[in-house]
Amino acid sequence: YQEEAFNSSLITGSQYLALNDRLKLFNFISSTKIMTIVDSVILATPAFMNTQLFFNPVNPQQKDFWHRDCQYDHDVEMQKKVIHDTQVLHLRVPLFDELGMELVPGTHKRWDNAEEFDVRQEEKGRVSSEDLSTGKKINLAAGDILVFSADMIHRGLYGMDRLALDILVFDSAANFVDYVDDDCLPDISMLDKIDDPRLFINTLTLKSKG
Repeated sequence: YQEEAFNSSLITGSQYLALNDRLKLFNFISSTKIMTIVDSVILATPAFMNTQLFFNPVNPQQKDFWHRDCQYDHDVEMQKKVIHDTQVLHLRVPLFDELGMELVPGTHKRWDNAEEFDVRQEEKGRVSSEDLSTGKKINLAAGDILVFSADMIHRGLYGMDRLALDILVFDSAANFVDYVDDDCLPDISMLDKIDDPRLFINTLTLKSKG
């Protein structure tokens, strides 16, 4: 945290929250408002992946940076394939007003242009914190929900009182279940206390299939 961190993950894990608090968070994640959005984007069997909490880095000189989430798992050729084949959603809920996000619209379905690639991959002397001519800034206020693809070109904007909860949901047709930490899922005994447990049941079903 002191050196470079800008987020924490696995927020629904038992090591961080007591049972009742976990249930409150699970019910928020699967609330009617959020599930309506999820169902409109992932039409068949959406599944819960993870939660993340985003905050400002300790060092005010640390710069935000452009990326696709898939670049941390795949080489360039596989990234080109992944953005067309899979779907992971971020649902970002800011707890306070913040500068928000900067996205490159449409890049969940298309590959980088030359400028985007050189900046994101830090090629030809470019760095990932540079501005992109194709970037669109989206300011966020407390209580908003911003939905975006994990694999589109994006960056969080540091500053103000940045503290945002991200809910990550994936299409069950994609092979993402290995990314799910068992401890972040509700126990079977908790499911009947969750108003709409579909997201978690779908993940647990995928887990059971190995």
